[in-house]
Amino acid sequence: MTTPYADLTAPDADHIAALAEAAIAGLPPPYRAAARQVALRIEDFASDAMLAELGLENPFELTGLYEGTPLPEKSVSDQPLHPDLIWLFRRPILDEWIERGNVTLQELVSHVLVHELAHHFGWSDADIAAIDPWWE
Repeated sequence: MTTPYADLTAPDADHIAALAEAAIAGLPPPYRAAARQVALRIEDFASDAMLAELGLENPFELTGLYEGTPLPEKSVSDQPLHPDLIWLFRRPILDEWIERGNVTLQELVSHVLVHELAHHFGWSDADIAAIDPWWE
């Protein structure tokens, strides 16, 4: 006997990237263009080096990561070593989505992305709450 879900597969990296792009498109205009200047990478998990640097042992604990210099700390005289980058980690995001069971995958991807953009823009908790009403 087959189950009604036998032919379904988990959302892949392209699907997560499309959700992240939709989240960027939904940002308030002052942030949208700047957010598009940050590179976006989707991987199943953070690398062992990333986890070690953050003191994490369980790769499911990290759903996203910002790498770069926050805008408030940048100087025109700085030579960038690499572009600012946001990593979204597909498997931890999917696991959290399933565990929560009360948010859409779009809402969760948007939340993780906004949290990482907050590092890039130097947003306060109040700034984040104004853009991502996660607690409502």
